Amino acid sequence: MTTGIFQDALDGRRIVVVGAGSHTGRRLAETASAAGAEVILAGPDAAKLAATAERLAGPAVVQPVDLADEDSVAALGSAVGRFDHLVSTAAMPANGPVAALDLAAVQRAFAAKVFGPLLLAKHLAGQVSEGGSFTFFSGIAAWRPAPQRVVMATANGALAFLVRALAVELAPVRVNAVSPGIVDTGAWDGLGTGKDEFLAGVAARNPARRAGSPDDLVRAALYAMTSPFVTGTVLHTDGGGRLV
Repeated sequence: MTTGIFQDALDGRRIVVVGAGSHTGRRLAETASAAGAEVILAGPDAAKLAATAERLAGPAVVQPVDLADEDSVAALGSAVGRFDHLVSTAAMPANGPVAALDLAAVQRAFAAKVFGPLLLAKHLAGQVSEGGSFTFFSGIAAWRPAPQRVVMATANGALAFLVRALAVELAPVRVNAVSPGIVDTGAWDGLGTGKDEFLAGVAARNPARRAGSPDDLVRAALYAMTSPFVTGTVLHTDGGGRLV
């Protein structure tokens, strides 16, 4: 995607991307790097982070982190030092019927979406430069709950309220969330030949009349990061999917 409208806001900045080994996190890191940012690549899989680092145009630091482990988050803070913006795309779904839910899986889901963001705020908020921000990823399930998505809906909903509280608590550091709808990030590749039909159905129902792309999410995250009058906000990047 083009970085032109964000170039001035990102050039020379330090950006922490938690989840940089994933599709969306990787794309965000690539875009920020192309715009002149130094990127700190964080996430649980060092090999995937290294693979992302190889794709970047500019300098990068690889720092593994486990959002379920406070010592690991504290170590991330020590390694990062001062920075301008942090974005976390972390997610760990725990889908299935309520009667079959595994507590450990539920705890991992909340570690990614709720406990992890809290720990990131606890250990890194004091290191954010003037005008800086946190951006976390929620999701449409909070507004459009579905069977076997109880944990996903609840964790994403909790995060949406968390960013409002953190925006007040951490001010003037800004805190926002991006809430994706159905986006072709690779998450639906398991549908095989049925993926195209599924995404076509999503496009037919959405007011925007299309499914989302990773670049849609990157644009939303960059807007949240670089807009100095936006905080405590959820940017619904779902093509209007939550409305229908």
